[in-house]
Amino acid sequence: MKKREQFKRLINFLEGFVILAAHTVIFAFVWYGSYVKQLEIPFWRRGDWAVIGVYALILFLLTHLYGGFKIGYLRLMDVLYSQILSLLCANVVAYIQVVLISRKYLSSAPIFKMTIVQIAIILLWVFICKLIYAALYPPRQMLLVCYDRDPDDMIDKMSSRQDKYEICDIADLNEESLDSVCDMVKEYEAVLIYDIPAYERNIILKCCFTESVRTYVTPKISDILLRGSDNIHLFDTPLYLSRNQGLSADQLMFKRLLDLVICIPVSVLLMPLFLIIAFLIKVYDGGPVLYKQPRLTVNGKIFNIYKFRSMCMDSEKGGAQLAKKNDDRITPVGRVLRALHFDEFPQLINIIKGDMSLVGPRPERPEIAAQYKEIIPEFDFRLKVKAGLTGYAQVYGKYNTTPYDKLKLDLTYIENYSFWLDIKLMFLTFKILFQKENTEGIDANQVTAVKEKKE
Repeated sequence: MKKREQFKRLINFLEGFVILAAHTVIFAFVWYGSYVKQLEIPFWRRGDWAVIGVYALILFLLTHLYGGFKIGYLRLMDVLYSQILSLLCANVVAYIQVVLISRKYLSSAPIFKMTIVQIAIILLWVFICKLIYAALYPPRQMLLVCYDRDPDDMIDKMSSRQDKYEICDIADLNEESLDSVCDMVKEYEAVLIYDIPAYERNIILKCCFTESVRTYVTPKISDILLRGSDNIHLFDTPLYLSRNQGLSADQLMFKRLLDLVICIPVSVLLMPLFLIIAFLIKVYDGGPVLYKQPRLTVNGKIFNIYKFRSMCMDSEKGGAQLAKKNDDRITPVGRVLRALHFDEFPQLINIIKGDMSLVGPRPERPEIAAQYKEIIPEFDFRLKVKAGLTGYAQVYGKYNTTPYDKLKLDLTYIENYSFWLDIKLMFLTFKILFQKENTEGIDANQVTAVKEKKE
């Protein structure tokens, strides 16, 4: 198994190359067979190559961004979804490119037919690649090491990928000695270290390194803060520098500029849609169109967030609570708005006003944040930056992700912030818009995202 692991990246590269080459060849066939003949000023040979090369580059970048090459890493349906989404976006850009080159509108039928063929090839490619991975890389036999935290939630998550992981045993440091756990490590292909004290974790990590055992670690908050630090060399020893100041002045300036450049034109373009949504909400029950609610943003400042109202008017007469699965407080109009994420549109006003940013931690309600802080005192660490319409936790987590995990995701964003990370998260937001699991509410027995312990 260890020898085969060395070839995993090579196999992944070859699989990605095959699908990218197939799409490029098909586009070249359509370009030469349908569009070149219709150009008033024909391209020279290198011009044709440039058009085909640009298509391949755009498709590669989009597929890489959306994770379409991650066979064996993402779930089968995730890879398929990412591949098709990347292809559709690339083909739309390709048609725009064709129109610009020809300086007139040409039929989109060749591109449409090409897309159908390419989707069929993707289906075949994903199926074959999955068979290859299943044959070469069966699920890893894993040992889970835990301490005080209940590992059931992590076990459930790992069990959702039975094609990749198989937790065969659990070592609880409350019951097992450190030496016996280190002996158990040698018997497994991989170890999952689930939130154990730093001293014990360091010893187990070194044991895994000595035995060349693959190791998965759930990071602590301090680990994430260290990951975002600068590696400096003032002396003859490594030194980490954590500034712990949030964003710098230049980062704040460019982030604000990005917010305004995107939000103002988008708000103008979407105004007709806003009016239609407002009309539907008003007609349904005669209540207010917009829903205002106090939320937290940078440095604990409270502001009123705006949303299109998706629930009945007395939805919170029993107190603040998050939306649940199959929540009967949601109106029929609101259910559609939530499914399409259209209820979030009025937050563009908050962004233009400066209360929020396009990208940042999701703004929590003060009373719910206070409940989280009773369990997680560090929860306010998220307030080092402005709240966001989308963000790291929204893209890589879910609506019902636990507050502790959401905090870790938000801190990962804050500590690794860059202008390009904001751009990347905006593109990835488009990917998750139609994935139901990312908007799934909390369970019926919950009020906040804190999960009840299993009996």
